[in-house]
Order: sequence, then structure tokens, then C-alpha cells
Amino acid sequence: MLSPQSEKPEPVSISPLLQRLAYPGTAEIRVSAEDIASAFALIFEDRLSMIQTAALLTLLHSTRKDKEAEVIAKCSHRMREAACQVEKDSLKKVVKARGKQEGNYNGGLCDIVGTGGDSHSTFNISTTASIVASPLLMTAKHGNRAQTSFSGSADVLNAIQPVPPKLTAVTAESMVKVYEETNYAFLFAPNFHPGMMYADPVRRSLGLRTIFNLMGPLANPVDWALEARVVGVAYQALGPVFIEALRQSGAKKALVVCGQEDMDEISCAGKTNCWRLSEYPNPAYNKSSAGEQDCSSDDEEEVSRTLVKLETFQLHPSDFGLPVHPLTSVYGRKMPKENAAKLMAILRNELPREDPILEFVLMNVAALLVTSGICEAETSNMGPGDDGKVITERGPGGGRWKEGVRRARWAIESGSSLKCLEQFIEVTNRL
Repeated sequence: MLSPQSEKPEPVSISPLLQRLAYPGTAEIRVSAEDIASAFALIFEDRLSMIQTAALLTLLHSTRKDKEAEVIAKCSHRMREAACQVEKDSLKKVVKARGKQEGNYNGGLCDIVGTGGDSHSTFNISTTASIVASPLLMTAKHGNRAQTSFSGSADVLNAIQPVPPKLTAVTAESMVKVYEETNYAFLFAPNFHPGMMYADPVRRSLGLRTIFNLMGPLANPVDWALEARVVGVAYQALGPVFIEALRQSGAKKALVVCGQEDMDEISCAGKTNCWRLSEYPNPAYNKSSAGEQDCSSDDEEEVSRTLVKLETFQLHPSDFGLPVHPLTSVYGRKMPKENAAKLMAILRNELPREDPILEFVLMNVAALLVTSGICEAETSNMGPGDDGKVITERGPGGGRWKEGVRRARWAIESGSSLKCLEQFIEVTNRL
């Protein structure tokens, strides 16, 4: 019988790659994004020593290669490959059965996430927004415990009273069961990325922000099933980099945002810079000829049927029909228990309609709804409490941002968002 030590994979040395990164002027061959991604694959397989892992992360940081779109895209791809894999056909089947097509939204999974590290320590906006949006969109929120803030997405969910969701119960094997009962699922990163345990000690010891901080938002384990996503980045220079990384990863509906204060959310205090990928019909697409093609999947046909365009613009709270609030009014420098209480107060519709944190959340929910395409619907029949009056006014980037806020308010005020979370709590505790 093999001992645990002998079962460990044979280590691999990446010294030649490290030397080329350290001395680029004398290197005969330029380091490619694929070379770097291959080294990352070794980390997830526990085939790279801690010393070489530390050297790789440090050299990527010092050479700024960890800010290159292709490097981020390819390393994120290797991270997803190493993740626990969800059975695709089963997930597609349950999402198709449950997802409601409306406007230009096809009923697919959606995510809203930030890179963190903006040092503003605002309330858990993306986590709350993902829950608020879930009655209207199938939501697959990928998140973890706090890395750079007081209260991470997993921390705040674990602090919900009286009974929190059991995040460890949502795995690659159980995810389909969760979606059979609710539109919402929180994908706790350690459940899906076991290979990260080999990098975590190095990350903690280095004490600097590494490429892993940028890979997280692109490492959703069901990335292949995401129809739309909003990604917040912590400083302006990352905007063009991230939208390009998303484009290279195959995203067709994506919005990258950065508040003018260098905040990884849509700002409630002023302008937000935005980079958006959106689909439009391919004029060269011919349905009759497409029918003759030997397409191995629906996705391949979809690529030929639509094209993707990139737009850049700015958003302001007034574009959502909302007032400006100073950032001091939305600070979340509190412990998870306090933030969880605020989250539940929002979902229970206990806050005044003009509450700064509520309006901060509404803007970010609206951004995800607009990105998904659901706000393009010319009619509205969300359920009780919906007057059906669609706001067709368009703002920057052609988005119906006020319609997004209208729908987000309905999700809260109708109790639908709270119901989705309660169903998630119930099913995860039963699992």
C-alpha cells in the first residue's frame, strides 16, 4: 500500500520559465500567456514547489504580466479546468426548465462579482444584488470568505439569522438539486477549487495582491453556462484589461464597472466608468445554410448567429433615477453579523425607499438586469405588485437603467427575493 507521501504527484521544475521572466532582456524566447497558464496548471495539481510558486507569483507581479488580459484569461481557464466539474447536461436541463426567457434574456445563469481590494470597505453589494436579482434571473453567485475586506460574501451569508444557508452543501454533485427548488445558488469557491489549497499558504505568506485576486471573478465553475455577468474592478486601468479577458474567455454579455473613486461597484457617489460586451445579430448569418452545417453543439451555432460589440461609457446615479449619496453613508466596515442583519432588512423591505444602501444595491442590481437583456422586454408581468408599466427610456450605452431599478424594487417589495433566499437556505440545510 502506498504511503500518503508516495502518492503525492512528482514535482516539476519551472526554473527556465522563471529565468525568462526574471531576465527578459536576455531571453531568447518571449514568455507567452500559454507558458504562464501551463505553470498555473501545475500549482492546481500540487506539482510545483512552494518556493517556485512564490517566485512565479512575485515575478508576474513585478513584470506586470499579471495585468495582461491574455494571461488572466488563460490562467483563469486553467483554474476552471482544475475545478470540480458540474455535469453539463443535467445543469442545462434544470436551468432551461426553470429559467424564464424575457426580452433578450434567454433564461441562463448570471453572476455579479468584484475583484475586491478597493479599500473602500462598502456594504456587501454584489452578494445582496445577486439575491435581489434572483426572482428574475437564474443566479450563480461565485464567492469566498473575506480576502481584503471586513466581511466577504460567504461570511455575510454564514451570519444570517436564525438559520444561515449551508454553503458547504452546494457542490458540483448537488448544484442541480439546488436549482430544482430555487433560482439562487451561492458557489462557495473552496467547494469547487480544491487545487487552490496548494496556493493559499504562499498567497498568505507573500502579503501582496497576486494574479489570483484577478482570476477569482473569472473562475466561476459554471462559466460555460453563464449568460451574463457584471464584474467590478478596483481601479480604472483594470477595466479595459478585464473586458478583453472576458471577451477572450467567450463572454457575450458582460459589464465591467469601476466607480470613479476606484471602487469595484457602480458608485452611489458619482460617476462610474463602464466597459460593456453585448450581442447583436450577425448580418452574415444564414439560417438555411446554418442548418446544413455539422454543428456539434448549440453553442457553436450561437457563435455564428451573433456577434459581440464593445462599448465604453459612464453611468451616474441620475441615469438610474436615483440621487447621489456619499460613500460614508454606505460603508460596511462592520462584522458579518451586522452586514447580514442589513441584508435581511433589505430583503424584508424594512428600509425606507430612499435609504442610501438600498439605492446603492438597486443600481447594481439594475446593472445586472440590463446586462442580461431582460430590461429589453416591451411588456412586464413579473407578478403581484407589478403595474406592468415598462420604462423604455434609454441612458448611457443604450441601457434601460431606470427599468432595471423598477424591476429590482419589485423583486424586493413583492417579497420574491426573500423567498428565493429562503428556498436556498431550506434546500442547502436539507442537503
